[in-house]
Amino acid sequence: MVTRAHFFCLMALTFTLALAADHSPLQDFCVADPKSQGKLLVNGLACKDPTLVKANDFFFRGLHLEGNTSNPVGSKVAPVTVSQLPGLNTLGISLARIDFAPWGTNPPHTHPRATEILTVIEGTLEVGFVTSNPGNRHVTKVLQKGDVFVFPVGLVHYQRNVGYGNAVAIAALSSQNPGVITIANAVFGATPDIASDVLAKAFQVDKDVVADLKSKF
Repeated sequence: MVTRAHFFCLMALTFTLALAADHSPLQDFCVADPKSQGKLLVNGLACKDPTLVKANDFFFRGLHLEGNTSNPVGSKVAPVTVSQLPGLNTLGISLARIDFAPWGTNPPHTHPRATEILTVIEGTLEVGFVTSNPGNRHVTKVLQKGDVFVFPVGLVHYQRNVGYGNAVAIAALSSQNPGVITIANAVFGATPDIASDVLAKAFQVDKDVVADLKSKF
């Protein structure tokens, strides 16, 4: 009886893990059909008729262009996800170019649906991620041109240009739509906003400090 119980527990666990993984494509490709958005709700995007698919559905131009880093954080992310490249639909991969002004930062953020692997193309970057509670270990490294670093799925991470010139990196992500949650924007710029007393307790600061931070987002 114990053996049978163990068997069913193992089967239940296996089934749960199978559901947690991305499904393998059931056809050669499933180019996203923008006309279906809002009409058909699926986990991802509906497929375009394969007979209407063209080469441009698998093509994106512009990743060579320098991003405008004239903003408060001094960085610019140019994503290439399924929104920019419909042919990525169901393929479980995307990428982004990140430009940094001198001492510019890609602020702490998470990708809820993807692991990220980052390659430095130009410049010197300080990168890091923080492990989950209760450890909250800060894992950090200074990267040079050609170096590669990986950020595990869902963990808070960041990049900062610690050089005196511009820096460029290319990030590959394990989802067609990795999502991004920038911590400061999410906490202080939520709509509707998070109650100031909640944030004051969470960050152990005065409500006036919270109000000032909210005004920036």
